[in-house]
Order: sequence, then structure tokens, then C-alpha cells
Amino acid sequence: MRGKGPEASWGEQGSEAAALRRVAERLGRMKRTRTSTPYRVPQLWVDPYGRGTGVVETDAVDFWREAVARVLRSPREDCPEGEAGEWTRRSIVYNAFVRSAAAFDHDGDGALAQTPGRPRETGTFLKAIALLPYLRSLGCNVVHLLPIASIGLDGRKGSLGSPYAIRDPYSLDETLSEPLLGLGVDLEFRAFVEAAHRLGIRVVVEFVFRTAAKDSAWVPQHPDWFYWIRSEVGDRPPGSADESLYGSPVFSAGELARIKEQVANGSFCDLPPPHAEYRGLFVPAPVGEGVRTDGVRFLGMTGDRREARVPGAFADWPPDDTQPPWSDVTYLRLYGHSEFDYIAYNTVRMYDVRLATPELAVPALWDRIAGILPHYVWEYGIDGAMIDMGHALPRELKHRIIEETRQARADFAFWDEDFSLRDDSRKEGYNAAIGSYWWAVHRPDRLRSDVLPELARTRIPLPFLATPETHNTPRCAARPGGMARSQFAWVFGCFLPAVPFVHGGFELGETQPVNTGLDFSAGELALYPADELPLYAPWAYDWSRESRALDAVRRSVDVRGEFLDLVTAQDPASFSLAHASPGDVIGYVRADAGDAVAVVGNSSGQRVMARVEHLPFPDGPAIDRMNGRPCEIRDGILQVELAPWECLVLTRSGGSTDRA
Repeated sequence: MRGKGPEASWGEQGSEAAALRRVAERLGRMKRTRTSTPYRVPQLWVDPYGRGTGVVETDAVDFWREAVARVLRSPREDCPEGEAGEWTRRSIVYNAFVRSAAAFDHDGDGALAQTPGRPRETGTFLKAIALLPYLRSLGCNVVHLLPIASIGLDGRKGSLGSPYAIRDPYSLDETLSEPLLGLGVDLEFRAFVEAAHRLGIRVVVEFVFRTAAKDSAWVPQHPDWFYWIRSEVGDRPPGSADESLYGSPVFSAGELARIKEQVANGSFCDLPPPHAEYRGLFVPAPVGEGVRTDGVRFLGMTGDRREARVPGAFADWPPDDTQPPWSDVTYLRLYGHSEFDYIAYNTVRMYDVRLATPELAVPALWDRIAGILPHYVWEYGIDGAMIDMGHALPRELKHRIIEETRQARADFAFWDEDFSLRDDSRKEGYNAAIGSYWWAVHRPDRLRSDVLPELARTRIPLPFLATPETHNTPRCAARPGGMARSQFAWVFGCFLPAVPFVHGGFELGETQPVNTGLDFSAGELALYPADELPLYAPWAYDWSRESRALDAVRRSVDVRGEFLDLVTAQDPASFSLAHASPGDVIGYVRADAGDAVAVVGNSSGQRVMARVEHLPFPDGPAIDRMNGRPCEIRDGILQVELAPWECLVLTRSGGSTDRA
């Protein structure tokens, strides 16, 4: 573990862009690659404010050199400000999986190569620096990165592995660096963070704390931090309930009912354990020097001379979850108790009260976990973290993580990977949660009946991410309505008391899902073999796609910026439902004494005649801020024909309706 310690403040480390200048100096000394094949890059990487869909041919070193020089020439911009991570409320986020977001078929041979001696075609931090002006052109002032740590081999999914199968959270994934540059992934990432800060973009990284790769670097060092099963035990095939094989615990219908009832009632005393046969698969951790590798996986020898292996993980809640096993990760053993040395819902999430006590915590493991985020602050200067399944961590461990990180950096932001907006998350120190907009926006009846009324009635504890898709859901453009639906879903969410969140590729109209974790039908799952998904295999966005939502993103973000204090207000008095008809028309109004924003959309694929009443606008013409369309308001009533998926934004500044 490295780290400068809290005595070296982030501001002192990050103010001079030392890593970015070192990259520039190295590029200045490098010769052009001199290959017979030009280095092709998307036109948007070169002209981020343009509309081009073409490809620019150049030399790799020339492109990298100019990309870094362009950032260094740029006047320094301010990042969003706010104490203890509260700058999150004023953020526009771009979510990037670096390996895909900065990937491109540079030589045009139809493959994404990682050929020694040639520029890497999968994404790197060096190329991601070139993408930062494009992100800024969209109005984004935060970039959220999926995990960037080193990836394990045991049970690896796809040819590149999942970023969530973390081999060592203290080491970065070497494939995210450009070998020809020769400066290493650590310095490249520092340069990326410095470049982002120079352009006014904060950097938030996603972290995983309760699981690790099955071949984690910690296994031979600390085998007691892991669960072990007898090596001869096979993995249970899908659909089987054979408890002599390893898989998620099997419970009867009665047991499941009791488990769910106890958890719902908050009773974590004597939770029903897995059956004895399942518990018998597990053995004590190997001792001494009893861990070896067979080339991919770790094997250990227990004190009674039994060979053991590290088992895979599975979805732990609810106990009858039907997700396939997670072949590439295992659960960390956060507590030590001989009666609970097995993986089940009551040991890794709904912790039994007899297990979750301070004296049973594994102190060295908790120390190592609590040190991860301070390390990233001191070493790289990151601004925040999305905590994967943070709500499943022990409360005491979460408290340590947040407290020790904010000792390293007081304005550090914490985002919760939780679909619920919980008061507990706010009290624990989180600044935002994923929420459920990604799900509700595709079910307009739920928006109308649940989401919007709650915003009008209640001060929500945390802002949620206003995104029509995530890396685990279907792409919005792949749903019925395509890009028209995408633009509706984006614009409709942009003025909620939420954080607008561009899932990388959404703005380009990407239809290939990154992963198939949520909201997929059985038929859709069959279309996307797991090993071919971008989360696990090489993939690049189609930057030449003609159908895009760039203008919709840019315009809505610009308008949002004009009314930032109003739209970020959490007071329900600033939010009201629009009185709209017919049923496919939905909308809301954000208003205070002087300003107002009305958002009205057609949530269907059919043209409708909309009527919206009680709008807080004076009589006269109003202009849709998205497309410049003229509208007329009389007695607070708007009557207008809406095209399929059309979404209007009308504004009032200081009491007067804004007009073109």
C-alpha cells in the first residue's frame, strides 16, 4: 500500500499538473509511429463541438501529443463546488467504462487489437484525456468511471474479464495504459485526473468493497480473509438443487417465508441458516504457507490436511434470487465466527446479530478496506466514489470508510449504488443514490402515479441519477421509439431534483448493452451471450452513428444551467405535477417566486393533442427551449399537438415567459 498520508493535502499534490506535463514531455520526445496504416480517430475526438460523423486519419503520437497540448492550453475552469461532496447536486455526469469509451478500431481492420509494438485499440487513460473536451462539450462537469483496478483470471468472464472482479484494489488495470508511452498506468491515471480538473471536471470512481476476485492478491497473504470449500466439491449447474454441489443455499418455501418476514421486521437474531449439508462444504482457512496456485486458481491446505479452494459468489438477496452464479468473484469474510464460516445471506448482507459484533470483525481486513479511498485521494486526487452495494456493508465499516476518506479530503463525494432513496444513506454521509428513474421512465404510469407525486409531496433525502439507462440495463435507443424515446427520457429527467447522468454511448444512440443485469426479458438475454458483452470483451462505440442525442443533451443542460438553483432545490414546494391530458401526456413544473420551468412530454409512440392546465405562465407566446417550437398559453392553459415521444421545456425568468 502506497500513500503520501493526510499531511500532504490533495490541493498541494494536484495543483501543478505534474503528471500531465510529464506525459506531454514524453510525447514531445517520441517519434511518430511510422506505420503504413494511418491512425484513425473519430472526428468528435478532434472536433468535440462539431456534428461530424467521420473519421480523421493521423499519426498516433501526433494525436496524443495534440490532445494533451490542447488540455494544457485550455484556460483552467472551476469544478463544481460544495462541502462534504454536496457539489454532487450541481453535477452533470458522464459515465465512462474507459476500456470501451476510449476504444476505437484505429487501423480499420475490424478488430480491437492489443498488439505489442502497436498503439492499443481498447481504451486507455491517455486516449480518455482526448475525450475530456468532448465530455465538456456535452455540459458534463463530472466523469464517473466504472472500476479501474486490476482484474483477476480465475473464472474470468470474456476475453478481458469484468472490472468488478478486482484482483487488488490498490493496483490499477495495466491494460488501461498505453505501452508505447511507457510511463505506466499509475502516471497515466494521474495525468487523466489532472486533465479533467483543468477542464472543470471532477472524477468519481466506482469501488467494490465486499467482494474480490477469486484469485485476489490478498488470498496467499491473508487466507483467513476468504471463505474456503473442499477442492473436490463441484459447482452446481443451473436449475439444480443438489446441496452436495456448491451454489447458492437452497431453502424450502417455509424457510424462505420466515427469512423474508424476519428481515422485513428488522429481526436479525437467529436467522435461519443454510442446511447442514451446505454448511459442510466449507472448511477452515488454510494455515501458514498452505496456499499455492495451479496457474489460475489458488488452492490451500487446511490444518487437518484437506485441500480447499476459494468458492465463487452469487446474488445473496433475496435468497431465492435466480441470477446465475458469479464465477469470477468471491465474498470477503468480514467477520470471523466458527458457526458462521459459510457464504449465505446472513453472513454477507443481512448479518446475524451474533456475527456482526465489533470483536468478531476481521481487523486487518477492515483496515485494508478502509484505506482504499484515502489511497486514491493521495495517489491520484480523485473527487468521489460510487460504492457498489454499499448498503450491504456493515454499518461500522461504512462509517470508517467515509470518515477516513473525508479526513484525507473534506469535499469527497459518496454515491450509493442503491435503487432506494433512504434516510439512512443520507445520515451515513452519502450525497446521491442511483435511484429508480432508469426503470420508472420506461413505465410512464409509474412516473405519474409514484415518482412525480413523491417529489411533489416529500423532500427526498438524496438526489438520484436521472438516467434512462445504466451499464446493467437495456440501452434506451434499443427500446421501442429508439432515439426519439431516448431524447424524451433524457429531457424529462434533466429538470428533476436529480443528477443528470449520461451513460456513455447513450448520446450516440448505442443499442448494445454493456451488461444484462437488470430489466431484460428472457428473450433479450438470449440475444446477448455474456462473454461477448462489452463489460467482459473488447467493444467500441459507433462514433459514426448518424442518429444521436447530442443536441438534446447540450440544449437541456444549457437550460438547466440557467435555472440551476431552482431545479436543484429539494423543497417539494418547488415541484408540482402538471395537470395534463390525455393519459400519455405527463409533466411537471418547477417554480419559485420569479422563475419557472415546465416540462411536458408525450410518453407514447402515437401523436396526441395535449392539454396542460394551471401553468404558472402569463398569457402569450412561449417557445419550447428544446426545438424552438412556438406555443401559446391562455389562462394558464397550453394546448398543443405532440409528436411521438416529444418533450417540451417552457421557461419563465423573473415573471416573464422566455421567448426566442
